[in-house]
Parts: sequence; C-alpha cells; structure tokens
Amino acid sequence: MAEEKKAETSSVRVGDLTECTVEQIMPYGAFMRLSTGQKGMVHISELSFNFVKKVEDILSLQQTVKARVIKIDEKGRIDLSLKKVEERPVIQVPVTKEDKDSFEKKMASFLKLSESKIADLNSKLNSSKSGRKKPGSKPKN
Repeated sequence: MAEEKKAETSSVRVGDLTECTVEQIMPYGAFMRLSTGQKGMVHISELSFNFVKKVEDILSLQQTVKARVIKIDEKGRIDLSLKKVEERPVIQVPVTKEDKDSFEKKMASFLKLSESKIADLNSKLNSSKSGRKKPGSKPKN
C-alpha cells in the first residue's frame, strides 16, 4: 500500500500545471481530482488575487480548471493554486535622475517645513510655561 501511494504521488511534481475537476467545495477551499487521478486541494487564498468571500464565487462542482501544484507534503497531500497558473506580471517603472532629484527636493522641503513647525510649537509651549505661576504660590502685591 505504501508503494502504491508513493507511485501515486510521484506522477505530479511541484511546479507542474495540471487539469483538475472540482469534486467537493468546503468553506476553506475545494478538493480537486487531478488528470492523473490523484486528489488535491486548492485553499481559498489560492483561488484569486482578489478577495474571495466564498469558494462558490469562483468554482462550481464538476468544473474543470487548470491549477499549478505548489506543494506536496510528506503525507503525499497535494496543494494546488489557481493564482499561480498565470503569475501577475511585475511592472518595473524606471526611475530617472529627474524623478530622484524631484523626490530629494520634496523630502528636503518637507523636512525644513517640519522642523519649522516643531520649533514654532516648542517656542509657544515654552512661552506659555514662563508666563504661568507655580501651583500653590501666592500672587505678588
């Protein structure tokens, strides 16, 4: 029996893209039958890049979808992902010297204004303290 289970888990590997059919839907994910005959599970967090309130919003029973194998644990359980079928493209925006200079100028301006406001607050705080009398002291006549 152990050999049979080993042979079954060796037919898919982490990173493989496989066709799956939804067999059971639970609040936390869906159990799928892989094209190899094995069973796997897609956790609700692996269904979509967007927020998923209910698994049924994305999948329905007997629906066939492509999924990527993301993990096979020591017990042979297969974790699947619909999100990783097509990774989100990473968009890199080039930063020009002008952009960097502009940012540096904005930061310098912000720091100068911030220091000015702090100094103003401190001077107001200190002047209001010097005009106050200590509690319990008698007024001068």
